[in-house]
Amino acid sequence: MKRRQFITLLGGVAAWAFAARAQQATMPVVGFLCSSSPDAYRDNVEAFRQGLSEAGYVEGRNVAIEFRFADLQNDRLPTLAADLVRRKVAVIAGVNSTEGVRAAKAASTTIPIVFAVGSDPVKNGLVASFNRPGGNTTGVSFFINQLGPKRLGLLRDLLPAAGLIAALVNPTNPNAQSDANDVSAAAKAKGLTLSVFHAISEPDIDAFFAMLVQRRASAFMTVSDPLFLASRQRIAALANLNKVPAIYDVRAYTEVGGLMSYGPSMTDAFRQAGVYAGRILGGEKPGDLPVVQPTKFQFVINLKTAKALSLTLPASMLATADEVIE
Repeated sequence: MKRRQFITLLGGVAAWAFAARAQQATMPVVGFLCSSSPDAYRDNVEAFRQGLSEAGYVEGRNVAIEFRFADLQNDRLPTLAADLVRRKVAVIAGVNSTEGVRAAKAASTTIPIVFAVGSDPVKNGLVASFNRPGGNTTGVSFFINQLGPKRLGLLRDLLPAAGLIAALVNPTNPNAQSDANDVSAAAKAKGLTLSVFHAISEPDIDAFFAMLVQRRASAFMTVSDPLFLASRQRIAALANLNKVPAIYDVRAYTEVGGLMSYGPSMTDAFRQAGVYAGRILGGEKPGDLPVVQPTKFQFVINLKTAKALSLTLPASMLATADEVIE
């Protein structure tokens, strides 16, 4: 290669590299804040990316994503949110808990915030209303916390002669008390005996199963919490090992061997959160975007687990299931 051609080529490469750096520097950044771990939310992260793509934003091409995971240590959320603000992100998105949304709102009153939470965002003061959220916050509420009584009813349908039914609750969750009250009231109305057990760590989960065996509980249910979702494989395995039927709040449990789940699709909620993040990047204001609510709920049964537990499922229950895992 001649010297002049080499210099020209070198100049072209330098110009391309400069242009790439300039494009990266001007590329909007979305901060993804999550109270749990990357492993527990892998599918939800991919769904969030899909939503961004549907809105015209592809990671690495015209948007960047900065991830911050608290690994179930909620006291880290304010620091992680403040870090994203210092990073000057265009949107803080993916916040999966009431604590995460509050941390983001405390960190900035101007940066748009898009959440995907299972609680009532109006009741918890995250937005002014569903139709007109106002301020810098909007998102998706999949109302997973309000479905405890429905799950309890499904357990009764499965085990009409059930004795003690236990509810696994994380008392550090801001929704724990109201959720436990709802389930307790539903149990009383249905003539069921319910015992609420608190767990804030994996050792507590082990103790919970020891209690189930000791008290010969007929079944148990989980009240939605990031700790339990992150520990879903352990919970499902212990339930099956101890031959205790259970119903869970999301499909992810049945995927790893849980017996039944009833709730909205979390992946679809995070996809919708991604769409909203993209729309905000495109110029829309979060306060003008109504909070998205679920329109479909999934009842999933793991038939393989049912057989392992020697359970005969009512034909009516199998008929109403949205999915049967065999």
